[in-house]
Amino acid sequence: MDILLLILGIAGLLVGLAGAVLPLPGPPLSFVGLLCLYFCSYATMSSWVLYSFGFVTVIITVLDYYVPIWGIKKFGGSQYGTWGSTLGLLLGFFVIPALGIFLGAFLGALVGELIGGMAFDKALKAAFGSFLGFLSGIVMKVILCLAMIIYAVVALV
Repeated sequence: MDILLLILGIAGLLVGLAGAVLPLPGPPLSFVGLLCLYFCSYATMSSWVLYSFGFVTVIITVLDYYVPIWGIKKFGGSQYGTWGSTLGLLLGFFVIPALGIFLGAFLGALVGELIGGMAFDKALKAAFGSFLGFLSGIVMKVILCLAMIIYAVVALV
């Protein structure tokens, strides 16, 4: 059972890191991986640190949904840009997996705002806000997932 928890823990941490960039729930997956390692006998972890990572995971997961919306609103965007950014991200992921999510989020917000009747210069500004919000969310998630991986490596050694 310990070997299974070890394998699941490592897999969860790595898939979580990938999910921090891809449209997957990265930090929650990494946290589940950390929990698996906590319950196996190969790692020595503090309960307090685990609770802290759990709390931060919840906060980052919630912020990940609101930061891009805040970016769009801050730069003058509307619901059209929000929906366009989300659809562009998903479409971009399937068209050009590595670069497509970034390009898709930006272009989706731009097209969404243009469909909503916004002038091109204002739509471009809103799309830039969407892109900044999207990047901010990715940076937060990657930092958290890397912190969990580093903690897991230290706990396993």
